[in-house]
Formats: sequence, C-alpha cells, structure tokens
Amino acid sequence: MKNKKVIIVLFILLSAFGCKQKRVDIFLIGDSTAAEYKEFDRPLNGCGQKLNLFFNENVVIHNFAVSGSSTKRFRDNLMWKKVYECLHGGSYLFIQFGHNDEKMDSTRHAAAGGAYNDNLKRYIIEARSKGAIPILLTPISRRKFDNEGHIINTHGEYPAEMKQVALEMNVPLIDLTDLTKTLIESYGVEESKILFRWVEPGEYPAYPDGMKDNTHLTSLGAEEVSKLVAEEIKKIDIGLKSYIK
Repeated sequence: MKNKKVIIVLFILLSAFGCKQKRVDIFLIGDSTAAEYKEFDRPLNGCGQKLNLFFNENVVIHNFAVSGSSTKRFRDNLMWKKVYECLHGGSYLFIQFGHNDEKMDSTRHAAAGGAYNDNLKRYIIEARSKGAIPILLTPISRRKFDNEGHIINTHGEYPAEMKQVALEMNVPLIDLTDLTKTLIESYGVEESKILFRWVEPGEYPAYPDGMKDNTHLTSLGAEEVSKLVAEEIKKIDIGLKSYIK
C-alpha cells in the first residue's frame, strides 16, 4: 500500500513538471531599427520591442540593440562584453547589423566583404564558444521607392555579404531585407508611411516639427517586422518553433 502511494505521488509530480518547457533566452544585438524606445519617443519602435508578442511565456527576449551601432561600434563601446557575459549554453544570439556599417564615418564603418564579414564571424565564433546559437538577420529595407513602386536596395552588398557569412559559418539566416521589401511594397507608396516614423507637426511631443523618416519603424511597423521573424523561425530548424505562439 505504501509503495502504491509513492508511485501515485511520483506520477503527480511528473505530470506537473515533466512536460514543462524550459526557459529560453534570446539575446538581440543590432542597431536603432531593432532597439528599445521609451514612451516619450512614440511612435518610434524597434522591431526587437515586439518580438515577445510572438513567443510564449517560456521565452525571454534580452534586447541589447543600440541606436547608431555597427558591427564595429557595438564591440568598441563595450556593449558586446555585456552580452558575451550573459550568453550561456542553449541561449540564442540574434545578430542584425548593416545600416550603420555602410556609413563612412570612422567610428562605425565596416566594409562589406571585409571588416563587416570579419566582425560577423567573430560574433558567431564567440557566441558558439559559450554554447549559444547564433542567428543572422539581414538589415530591414528602407522605405525608398522607384518610379514603378518597387523598393530600392539602399544597403548595397551588405545583405549579400551577410548571406555569404551564413553559408561559410553554417549559421541560420533570416533575410529581413527581402521580407521587409515585400512587406513595404504590399502597403504601397503612400500607405507604407504608417510603418515608418512619419509624423505630422504637433502630433507627438517628441516631434513638435514633425518627422519624415523612412528608416525607423512605428509600433505597427515593428510588430509587422517581428511577425515576419516569427514566421521564418517556424520554417527553419533552430529549436524555437515550439515556442512560437
């Protein structure tokens, strides 16, 4: 009888805890298009702000993206040191750079096919040294249309070079450049403004003179981009599919 009671107790414990999913940490590094913003900055949002909407409660998003960052500057300003210390076996590192690497100032520029590739590889190698799983995300497209209503690539060779690094290093890649191109075009030339920080004068306290910004996202834009990331995660075998809502 005593043994039977023990078996029943063990069964209850296993039923309660045996199938519980473990916590998963996702660390995001990148630039202003992915960063977190305060309420005062509205309608400005980074796509990293909305990622948690598409994962269940077992996933924790740690958004370390910083405005103005490139693959070079993120390491130089010691942000990478903080992230590296937090990484652990089974965690994920989402790497999204390109917007600022392409700028020519000395603090941020990293040439496509040169320093940009080398920097990405270094992040990958160091993440793997901690047992973390790196994922590459190409930079989101800017809202820049040609005369026929198609998005113009403003990132030059950077998306292609990130894809090359993904192949060389055997790293999963989410092509946000192409996905957001399709997204923006689907809204059209005028309607796509609601995805970006287009603000009328006096509409928001942070922008008394208004704003016409074709790079940074609104809350809706950030949510749409995060949704694209979640949909791609369902398609690639990186161990996160079961955590998508």
